[in-house]
Amino acid sequence: MSRIGKNPVDLPQGVTVSVSKSNLVTVKGPKGELTQQVDPDMGIEVKDAEVQVTRPTDSKRHRSFHGLYRSLLANMIEGVTNGYTHRLEVIGVGYRAENKGNLLILTLGYSHPIYFIVPKEVAVETVSAKGKNPIIVLQSMDKQLIGQIAAKIRSLRKPEPYKGKGIRFEGEIIRRKAGKTAAKK
Repeated sequence: MSRIGKNPVDLPQGVTVSVSKSNLVTVKGPKGELTQQVDPDMGIEVKDAEVQVTRPTDSKRHRSFHGLYRSLLANMIEGVTNGYTHRLEVIGVGYRAENKGNLLILTLGYSHPIYFIVPKEVAVETVSAKGKNPIIVLQSMDKQLIGQIAAKIRSLRKPEPYKGKGIRFEGEIIRRKAGKTAAKK
């Protein structure tokens, strides 16, 4: 039995889970509604404020899906209850970030500003304080989407190992390298 898959997912107050005949799972909560298509072989039971995922056999395919779908359902329930937040730091002289609605405008040392349109499911906010690095705050109830958007924004200017300039997740540790002058000693 999968250690993750066999654990039931508790349903908080105000969250409902419904499963259609085609195994389309819909989770509704205070922050919104999420849907996920589940493999038709997997069984999903909702009872006593818990969601349980079951598998028909012990084949490798079913074992791998068992833990996967349990984790996806747990993330959906957490998302519609509390939501997810990612914070990105923009580090570098002259590097700036600002937003106008869901349009993120980044100045990252290139010859042109970068305009990044954030999907409407993700709320974006920029925080700029004098003497501190600009911070991009992303909020959404969809963990997969917010992670993908945060990774895409980070990929626009990855942190470099010599000076540490670029976009990084808040709290991310960058391995630094010594430059050429340190090797000559």
